[in-house]
Amino acid sequence: MSKRALAALSLAAALVTTVLTGSPASAATVTYGQDVSGHQGNVNWAAQWNAGSRFAYVKATEGTYYTNPYFAQQYNGSYNIGMIRGAYHFAIPNGGGGAAQADYFVAHGGGWSKDGKTLPGALDIEYNPYGATCYGLSQASMVSWIRAFLNQYHTRTGRWATIYTTTDWWVTCTGNYSGFWANSPLWLARYSSSPGTLPAGAPTWSFWQYSSTGPFAGDSNQWNGALDRLKVMACNGPC
Repeated sequence: MSKRALAALSLAAALVTTVLTGSPASAATVTYGQDVSGHQGNVNWAAQWNAGSRFAYVKATEGTYYTNPYFAQQYNGSYNIGMIRGAYHFAIPNGGGGAAQADYFVAHGGGWSKDGKTLPGALDIEYNPYGATCYGLSQASMVSWIRAFLNQYHTRTGRWATIYTTTDWWVTCTGNYSGFWANSPLWLARYSSSPGTLPAGAPTWSFWQYSSTGPFAGDSNQWNGALDRLKVMACNGPC
């Protein structure tokens, strides 16, 4: 094949990568996946797999009052197609204690098993869709709430939950607290071409939610590493 033809193929491959992932091709190794909630309804997991998704976080619960009616289809469907999957809890810090919400989460799909295909549960703590940005809590009270959730989840499952947040919310509502990242992986939300500034003390991002408009159903994400490293995280070491 001529050099000109090879160059054309290389350019085409780069363009395809950008279109499929919604972000520029990077020299770093990443694995693509998604997160879904009840808004997505029944998901065609075969189509998601064929589009390149290899992991999924699925909303299980919110507060102590809501369970995703599509959770079983989404959580089991992603698993059955071959993805590594996990559940997440949408925090309502002014709607019950952190420990109580962790218990509710575990009781409604947020557990963990060492099967190599189940991620630790994730705490989705972010902008309040129902009122005050920080749910009426002081920064110190928010840190205490998060700590209670993480500690109870660890007691119940043996795993430290992943924390989903944005840097802006974290700075505003926790005072940019740095004490959780030694145990909890960071799942950063930022719809841009790069993850940007991380919360204080976070050594890196583990997951990056980079798009809410595709290419995958729900929100599109990257895992900061190869698929085999994601399996190690799922197993909390070797399986």
